[in-house]
Formats: sequence, structure tokens, C-alpha cells
Amino acid sequence: QVQLVESGGGLVQAGGSLRLSCAASGFSFSRFAMGWFRQAPGKERDVVGCISKSGGSTYYTDSVKGRFTISRDNAKNMVYLQLNNLNAEDTAVYYCAAAQTLWNDRLVLGRGDYLYWGQGTQVTVSS
Repeated sequence: QVQLVESGGGLVQAGGSLRLSCAASGFSFSRFAMGWFRQAPGKERDVVGCISKSGGSTYYTDSVKGRFTISRDNAKNMVYLQLNNLNAEDTAVYYCAAAQTLWNDRLVLGRGDYLYWGQGTQVTVSS
């Protein structure tokens, strides 16, 4: 059974930090590129960052560059998102997702290209 389970969300003051974790099971994690998405109320689910299956390539949407860091540990089947210098606009449900790819350093940006999704974890930033 495929599972992606996010954790680490919560309530934080503006300027604070959180570390989100996503535990993967039931599929060959190292064969999948991974992504973090977020969805605020009334808005689309958009990519925040993604990482290639090797971990050698990363992408960040402009609004989080320099503040968020995505990483993965293929030995532990884990992907992480470090969130620093948070602001109210970062408030959303954060989802991790997995996209199968043949290429080690391919980044997958399209939401529709992701095969597996977690249930999400809420991040709320108070100003």
C-alpha cells in the first residue's frame, strides 16, 4: 500500500521556522522525484519546491527561494522541507507528492505529473 505521510506542520509566528517531513512507503522511493505543494483556502494547489530522485537537482518557486530548502534521504525513504523566515502568505496545507521518472536529475514541476500524494499538513503563520 502506497503511503506518503506528512508531519511537522503547526502554528508559528512570522519570522519563525518549521521543518516538514514526509515518510514514504509502499513504492520504490529512490525511483521517484519528489515535490512539495501547498494550497491556501480558495487557491490552487501550487508547487513549492521539488527534488530529483538523486537529490542532485532542486527547484523552488520564486516566493520561497532563499527561505525554503527541500532535501531527501533515500536510505530512509524521507523527504523534507525546511521553512525559514515564514510569513502570513506561507499559510497553507502542505502536501508531498511523488512522480515516477527515468532520469536521475529530472525535476517534475507539473502537478498532473505526480502519481502519489500525501494527506497534507497544515502550516499557519501568525503575523
